[in-house]
This record gives sequence, C-alpha cells and structure tokens, in this order.
Amino acid sequence: MPGFLLNRLSQSIVLLVIVSIIGFTVLNLMPGGPLAQFGLDPGMTQKDIARLSEQLGLNRPLWIQYLDWAWRLIQGDWGHSYRDGSSVLTVIGRHLLATLLLMGTSTALAIAIGSWIGIRGATHRYSLFDYCATVGAMVALSVPTFWFGLIGIYIFTLKLGWVPAGNMYAIGDGSVLDYLHHLILPSLVLSLVHVAIWSRYMRTATLDALTQDFVKTARAKGVSERRILLKHVVGNALLPMITLAGVQLPSLLTGALVTETVFTWPGMGRLFLDSLGYSDYPVVMGLLMFSAILVVLGNLIADIVVAVVDPRIRLS
Repeated sequence: MPGFLLNRLSQSIVLLVIVSIIGFTVLNLMPGGPLAQFGLDPGMTQKDIARLSEQLGLNRPLWIQYLDWAWRLIQGDWGHSYRDGSSVLTVIGRHLLATLLLMGTSTALAIAIGSWIGIRGATHRYSLFDYCATVGAMVALSVPTFWFGLIGIYIFTLKLGWVPAGNMYAIGDGSVLDYLHHLILPSLVLSLVHVAIWSRYMRTATLDALTQDFVKTARAKGVSERRILLKHVVGNALLPMITLAGVQLPSLLTGALVTETVFTWPGMGRLFLDSLGYSDYPVVMGLLMFSAILVVLGNLIADIVVAVVDPRIRLS
C-alpha cells in the first residue's frame, strides 16, 4: 500500500508541474501579455508600462519568471490581484464556498439519481423505462448546459415564478432557506448532464455484475433477487463508479463555469471569466492551479478508495 500511494503521489506531482508550465507559458504568450489591461488606460505611457514591467519582474526571461513564480507558489505566496491588490488565495477564498456548494449539491444529485436510473435500467433491460432513460441521456449529453439553464430560467422563473433567476441569495435575506431556494435551479441544471453519464456507466457496470459467477451461485442457493442486487451486484458495480467520480471533476468544474455565468452565481467559474476579461493573470493562474490541484486530489482519493475497497488494485 505505501508503494501504491507513493507511485500515485509522484504521478500527481509530475502532472501538476506539467499543467503549471503549460498554463504559465500560454498566459504569458497571449496578445498584450500580463500588462494588457494597463495598456488600456489612456493615462499610462510607455515609460509607465516599462516601469511596471520591471517592478513586477516581467522583463526577465520567461523561464526565470516561471521558476520565481513556482518557488513563491510552493512557499504559499500565490501573488496578488492586479484589480485590488488582494492576495490571490484571499480572492479565491471569497468564491470557493459558492462553487463547492454548487458542485457538492449537483454531484450528490447526479450520483443518487444517475445510480438509481442505471440500476433500474439494467434490472429492467429493454423495458420502456430503459428506452426512455437511454433517449433522455442522449438528449442531455447533446444539448449545451447553458441552453438548459436558459430554458430553466424561462419556465421555472419567468413563467411559473417558482425559483429565482440567479444570484446566491436575496439582498437583505441570507437565510438558509433563501440559499437553498437560489441553489435549486443551478444545481439541477449542472447535475443534468452528469446524471446522464452516471446512469449509462451504472447501467453497464450493473449488467456486467449480473453476469458474474457469484450472482449465478447466489441464485442457485435460492437467494432472493433483491438481496442479490443489494448485497452482491450494487457493491461491485459501484467500484468503477468511484474512479468515474474523480475523472468527472474536470467536467464538473467546466460545467460550473458555464452554470455560474448563466445564473450569476458568485463562484470560481465566474471569477475566472471576470479575471480573464480584466487580464488579471495572477488570479487566472491561481485559479488554474487550484482547479488542477482539486482534479488531481479527486483522482488520487478515488484511486486510494478503490485500492482500499478492492485489494486486487493495490496488489497489482
């Protein structure tokens, strides 16, 4: 087990280094560079921009800038925002809770609903429910997330008036019920695509488990179908789903970016777009690394959980 963990950890560190190099290089080679926003100020002269470039160390070779940035990152100094001078970690911290709340809720909904649809589709193979679930999954995977968001706002906000159109809470309220009221629509929209993914994977995993010898043995012993499903099939079908949960993190972050924009949700996705538009490169780079760390941690935790549950993985 220690060797397994060390191997996974070393792979994660190498991946983070590669992501940081690519992200840092691409951002600095974009038109205008990190000082593009300052160049839009009519009061800024070329001398002012050159002085800023020297103060920020942007006149040095790119590889030296990267090494300096990476060393400060390791020490906990992620830089400061160009917009208000706040620490990048402070800026991310202001929006982190909103994104975790949205992602956590949508993930829980996707796993619960998607697993139920997948298991029922597998146990009622080629039934009307199975066909409807398959068609629904294809539609959900084919239509963009922002379209679902706009349709949801049109139907449930403009026509029915059941839920708010956006924001995280009503000004002057801020109660738990108000937060939940604002969370309903964006979390459902974000979870819709992932329900489709989970249901299809869960259906396949359940069908595979139903054909295994231990299921046939249990049936031969007279064990009820319900007990076979709950005790033998579901547990084995969930093993690949644990890995899928870690792999889905990137798509969750991407979906959160679109969903937060549609619903004006004050999370990290909206912060990323705002910072990119303002050319606030320290915050953009900080968000890139923070998202990469979340994805790597998600996959690492998923691998560890699978190795603990299934000894064949770690022994191999």
